[in-house]
Amino acid sequence: MTQHRGTSTGPPDEYLEAEIQRALAEDPSIAEQGITVVRRETGLVLYGEVESPHRREEILRRVADRFPTLPVTSEIGVVRTEAPTQIEQLP
Repeated sequence: MTQHRGTSTGPPDEYLEAEIQRALAEDPSIAEQGITVVRRETGLVLYGEVESPHRREEILRRVADRFPTLPVTSEIGVVRTEAPTQIEQLP
């Protein structure tokens, strides 16, 4: 695994999580604040929930584009944002 050590391609390891979270929040086309980034020995793990598989893929693509040498694992779930199709019956 290639270690990201604060070269001109990005921040030192201890700031990596914060930089990615800030980039996702400040990017106007994503503006995602609900993603948590954790650095592991095997690379980065992204946690959180988004409203669509497309949004999850876009987030992963942006992180991979910015840090191409770091393996990224997704633990990002997709939440249902559409109205239920059935009426809930309460006992």
